[in-house]
Amino acid sequence: MRKLFFYCKNQITNLNLFKYGSLLIFIIGIALIVNAEPKKIMTGAEQPNLYFSKIKDKNLAMVVNQTSMIGNLHLVDFLISNKISIKKIFAPEHGFRGEAGAGEKVDNSKDDKTGIPIISVYGKNRKPSAEQLADVDIVIFDIQDVGCRFYTYISTLHYIMEACAENNKTLLILDRPNPNGDYIDGPILQPVFRSFVGMDPIPVVHGCTIGELARMINGEKWLANGVQTKLEVIKVTNYTHDSKYDPPVKPSPNLPNYLSIRLYPSLCFFEATSVSVGRGTQFPFQVLGYPNQAFGKFSFTPQSLKGMELNPLQKDKLCFGDDFRELKVVPRFTLSYFMDWLKKFQNKEEFLTGSKWFNQLMGNDSVLKMILEDKTEIEIRQSWAKELNDYQLIRKKYLLYNDFNLPK
Repeated sequence: MRKLFFYCKNQITNLNLFKYGSLLIFIIGIALIVNAEPKKIMTGAEQPNLYFSKIKDKNLAMVVNQTSMIGNLHLVDFLISNKISIKKIFAPEHGFRGEAGAGEKVDNSKDDKTGIPIISVYGKNRKPSAEQLADVDIVIFDIQDVGCRFYTYISTLHYIMEACAENNKTLLILDRPNPNGDYIDGPILQPVFRSFVGMDPIPVVHGCTIGELARMINGEKWLANGVQTKLEVIKVTNYTHDSKYDPPVKPSPNLPNYLSIRLYPSLCFFEATSVSVGRGTQFPFQVLGYPNQAFGKFSFTPQSLKGMELNPLQKDKLCFGDDFRELKVVPRFTLSYFMDWLKKFQNKEEFLTGSKWFNQLMGNDSVLKMILEDKTEIEIRQSWAKELNDYQLIRKKYLLYNDFNLPK
């Protein structure tokens, strides 16, 4: 295209400019479109010019983990190098450095590199106390989310917001793109199923960045007693909800790549079954398997892996099933995988080992009932269509970025 542009330009200069001018303009436009490079997405953390003035001479608490990076430098190290005062770090599930497995206890400690105290907000202490916030002016939240209601970083966000509101502290969110932010799907959480894997009335795939979700939690008064946080968000530049975003750092040990992140909304429900999702392998949330050779030609053996999974489901057993790593098109949230695997088992109880856990993840108990009644996925989806549409109207009030195009 570039060669075509210059060839035509040279030809037109030798001809009647007025006669061929419109053609030149057309060709220039096409050339610019084809050769234009997409603008680089810059996270909130990567734009210190927008937040340094807000935190200078302030005492900070950081809600961060291994994803809180500015290039190859951790945000904490970057701020310290710029003489910003950090009093403490609040560590979510998987810990400050992201080395703890799913559900693994995260203890209070000190960061070896900086000596900053680390306070766990995963486990018994999920919400910073007044004492822990007493010497803090501003709390900074900078964690990569994956856009699913049951991913606990947004539950930590909820409790951090609540603590900030109750103790009159400002929460500054350095926003990051949502790699599953190009759609919304699934039922809305019912209050009776509220837990640390579902704090707010949002769908399975919520379609918000952390900043947008915080604005929604605040605006809809979902915090305890309707309190509201003094909230500021540093936006991502050059991002829309149609953008593809592959996080440069894995959000947690068992979501190591873009494929696993995109499959996570659908495959997480297998955590309530006897079927392995690949924990204990190098490809978690990219495969499904069970110790029965009749279930597929592909095989793998879950093993204890330090930093990923110490006691995975079906540990040391040869599992057979599906390998999704060659998928050309990864489906959005779907019940089809779960429903197809349920049919493989003559004894449904051998497959479904945690119906209560399934319902907690789904946010209701009606979806599982319909699955067990052999309803189709289309019929099941109709059960949450209205509430999902109502949620979309709420969500639109709090968007910071151009939205995705809804299917007609």
